[in-house]
Amino acid sequence: MRLFTLTSDLHGELARSAHNEPFIKDIEAALGEPFEYMETDYSSFGRPGDVIYVRTGGTEGQFLKVYAGHGETPVRLLTSGQSNSLAASMEILSWLRDRNIPGEILHGSPEQIASLLHGGATEDGGERFCRPFRMPGALRGKRYGVVGRPSDWLISSAVDYESARRLLGAELIDIPIEELVELVRSGVHADCPSLKPLNAPRYGRPISQEDFSGALAIYSALKAIVAKYGLDGLTLRCFDLLTALGNTGCMALALLNSEGLVATCEGDVPAMLSMALVRQKYGKSGFQTNLSRIEGSSYLFAHCTVPLDMVEDYCYDTHFESGIGVAVHGLLPEGPARIFKLSAGLDKCFDEPVRLAGNPYGANLCRTQVLVQAPLELRDYFLGRPLGNHHIIVPR
Repeated sequence: MRLFTLTSDLHGELARSAHNEPFIKDIEAALGEPFEYMETDYSSFGRPGDVIYVRTGGTEGQFLKVYAGHGETPVRLLTSGQSNSLAASMEILSWLRDRNIPGEILHGSPEQIASLLHGGATEDGGERFCRPFRMPGALRGKRYGVVGRPSDWLISSAVDYESARRLLGAELIDIPIEELVELVRSGVHADCPSLKPLNAPRYGRPISQEDFSGALAIYSALKAIVAKYGLDGLTLRCFDLLTALGNTGCMALALLNSEGLVATCEGDVPAMLSMALVRQKYGKSGFQTNLSRIEGSSYLFAHCTVPLDMVEDYCYDTHFESGIGVAVHGLLPEGPARIFKLSAGLDKCFDEPVRLAGNPYGANLCRTQVLVQAPLELRDYFLGRPLGNHHIIVPR
């Protein structure tokens, strides 16, 4: 059985060969045989039984490059419970499903994964959770900015702007990321609410006052953009700020959401529209999340920013993937909630009741982490028919 790998450049700690990972060793022990390691050599990919190990998030664009020229070859995506492996696999699988290409996600314990590898492709019943979405004009008169184009890894998340206007009444406006960067460098200032003092992060390097001031400068610049364009919300291609400004947009988005705007990461337009619909329906902020791990009826979600008006308490940490900037570790109150996601085609949605059941704080995931209790059957949707990666959690 041949194992191919996808790894983001941001995860330098995974540069070594996958065969050194305990996760892979445990699967091999359960299989009773070793993998044949192909690593990043996809020249012969496409034989029956080939497996792609999605080691980290941010690899969806890489997948498109290595998969090009392979027609409609079935794809088996192996995922771990860390480094946004599952989230990236969901985006890839959504892209495959949109094109009627066979695909499956292999996720679970080493024993469960070995059983799936031995048993071949599995049938999924996740399509029943993808309901028709019909709320014409639900966002009529609203204006949302796309600051920088969507991140390269959002391969299944392109939204047609005219369809958004026709179906939802929402106007989407492209705003160059350079405009934001120039505003930050110009020293534009906006008053912000009082925040907790800096703390020593649990992970990553220490956060300096300069880091903190830089994060608030991004907030001020985004506020200026909101005022200039008359926006009700925005989505930010935030990873570009790592190199352009040496900081992240995590704090800025946490603040904007807490002020009643809609603000999402990574230039994800479906996530932004999903969050806007959540705010319109419930009058509350939503938490844009990655699904990281499924264990029975427990689903672990995480992201590096969370609206400050959603949390009972919070502290600061560094951005997970880069180890720099200012991210937020927030504690969400336990209790009933919903998970919502609008499809990129604006014609389907996922909308299910769940229960928030805890706030872990592990090392290999984004900084705000929430444990969700939900029916076992939702696994079929997330591993079989996901509407892309990011989903919105709103407490009820």
